[in-house]
Amino acid sequence: MAGIVANPSVTTVIRQHAENQPEKRAAAFVTDPVDPDGAHWMTYAELDERARSIAVRLRERGLVPGDRALLLYPAGLAFVTAFLGCLYAGVVAVPSPLPGRYRHERHRLRRIMEDAGVTAVLTDTSALGDVREWVTEERLGHLLLPATDDGPGPDAADWRMPHTDHSTLAVLQYTSGSTGDPKGVMISHGNLLHNTANIAAAFGLDDTTRCGGWIPHFHDMGLMGLVIPPLVTGSATVLMSPSAFLKRPHMWLHMVDRFDIYFSAAPDFAYELCSRRVTDAQVEGLDLSRWRHACDGSEPVRSAVLARFHERFAPYGLPAASLAPCYGMAEATLFVSGAPDGPPRTRRVRADLLERNEFRPAAADEPGRELVSCGPPHGAEVRIVDPDTLRTLPEGGVGEIWLRGPVIGHGYWQRDATNEADFRATTAEGDPGYLRTGDLGVLRDGELYITGRIKDVLNLRGRNLYPQDIEQELRLHVPELASLAGACFAVPGDGTQGRDDVLVVTHEVRGVRDEERLRELATGMRLTVAREFGAPVGAVLLLRPGGVRRTTSGKIQRSAMRELFRAGELRPTYADYQENLLRPTRTAGTATA
Repeated sequence: MAGIVANPSVTTVIRQHAENQPEKRAAAFVTDPVDPDGAHWMTYAELDERARSIAVRLRERGLVPGDRALLLYPAGLAFVTAFLGCLYAGVVAVPSPLPGRYRHERHRLRRIMEDAGVTAVLTDTSALGDVREWVTEERLGHLLLPATDDGPGPDAADWRMPHTDHSTLAVLQYTSGSTGDPKGVMISHGNLLHNTANIAAAFGLDDTTRCGGWIPHFHDMGLMGLVIPPLVTGSATVLMSPSAFLKRPHMWLHMVDRFDIYFSAAPDFAYELCSRRVTDAQVEGLDLSRWRHACDGSEPVRSAVLARFHERFAPYGLPAASLAPCYGMAEATLFVSGAPDGPPRTRRVRADLLERNEFRPAAADEPGRELVSCGPPHGAEVRIVDPDTLRTLPEGGVGEIWLRGPVIGHGYWQRDATNEADFRATTAEGDPGYLRTGDLGVLRDGELYITGRIKDVLNLRGRNLYPQDIEQELRLHVPELASLAGACFAVPGDGTQGRDDVLVVTHEVRGVRDEERLRELATGMRLTVAREFGAPVGAVLLLRPGGVRRTTSGKIQRSAMRELFRAGELRPTYADYQENLLRPTRTAGTATA
């Protein structure tokens, strides 16, 4: 795929496709994959013409190359044309979720808008009312442009290609991180082209391999994984609404079948959701035999989830080799490593040694933790580094994952001090120019295994425990918690035992209202953690579904949950505290051990 990165920009590539294959289908939005009329297509010529028209509109409104435009769109092709219109104008696209109903959602969007310094807000006719209400609240109504899908728009023939090359900024990809503080990763045209080339090389994408899925277009996996790569390779992208998937998960599978999807991707929870909720009647006649790559990424990959997904859908032709655990992040545009030649590989390692950052196989009679390989790195140089000494570790050492290469973004927007520390790190041996990911992992036999995040690791009485391990064990042993989200974190004790940190377990629970049953659940959770991890629990908080804060990609925001707990802003249906815990004012339904 060297030809991809030889192009100066994404704009150049799309223009070439529009000239060389104007009538080829480029993008579809699917409302119902079972309905023959349930999809709307656009050709490369139509995408190109619409993008040029939007670019002219931006220029007429006074935007110049380098200005930032906030893109507030529901799922659909209007976003794709607006995004390309920004690239065609040299304007930096800032894809974001719609304002939403909740205070924290609107607050986050305001932070993004202020941080990016946007000079225009783009949306479509279906969302115009909500977006107009929001910009009016923010006293920024003058930034709102007419809906980009309302009428023919300016004449596309008036468009002129701006100067763009690999260094030209294309996107500010905002990432919440674990604390909820949005940071805009500066992604250039060169980053986008190299990311596409790496994905294409790893998974065999070309102009015949369709990609598609339901991941939000404002998330890096959606935009950089499912929209841009197929358009750059000259194939087609097939998209559906995230809300449609969450309501009817089987529709994703039918979309893969009907539209001959070769490559799709989703977070780990999506595969579990399909395994648990899709019924036999909903997948009658389904054929998944042509689904070559089902990528699992964006959150910790669990081998049990992949095994259940394959067992559930193997009768419908799903190849075991299609399941592809991956690792990536917005700071690296998206893709870092992947295991395309499945089935997924796992290693069972000694849990006690992993607590001390040692990666050793576990014997059959030893407590172990199963880790899934995220495959070999593709196009990015990976180092495993001791996060304290900054020394590069030998193969098999557990440390922080450092990355270097042309997919690494140009830093966070307007955060020079952070960029110097995180995007231009130097090892103790003097090797410069690395991105510090904050993730912990190990390279073994050339493949990358992810063990956790530095800021999430729980240091309890001198032991390092991984919160995702505790959360997974609780779901396995407590049926009422299955398929729901949990977040474990540590907070200071009250000083009676030396101010040791104590463990707090929060977890969503559905359909349980009886206080005695809630008390039994909390007690059972304490016993499970004590039995499986030897760790006492300072508090158990049971929350309604949706009570555990996630990022837009589904990642658990443990740091944000910790701060909400300490501020007394969680609203549990039941809470069980032990005495030596610094805690907020007690609420109804609170017990003290």
